[in-house]
Amino acid sequence: MTDDELRNVLITQLRRIAPEVEEAELRDTVPLRTQVDLDSLDWLTFLIGVHDALGVDIPEADYAALVTLADLHAYVRARL
Repeated sequence: MTDDELRNVLITQLRRIAPEVEEAELRDTVPLRTQVDLDSLDWLTFLIGVHDALGVDIPEADYAALVTLADLHAYVRARL
C-alpha cells in the first residue's frame, strides 16, 4: 500500500464519522480531533474503523500518541 493509498483509507474512515471533512483543509501536524471537532466517542469510532479497514490493532494504551494525521499515518504504516 502506498502512502497516498493509506492516507485515502484514513480520510475515508474519518469521513464516515465527519462527512463534512474537506481533505484539502486537513493539516497533517495539527491535532486531528481539534481540526474536525471529534469527541471521544467519535475518535474511538474512527480508530475502530481504521482497524477494521486495515487490520491494524490499535491498543488503548497507544491512543494518546495518536494526535495528528501524521502520527496516525506513521503508526499504521509501521504496523502494516
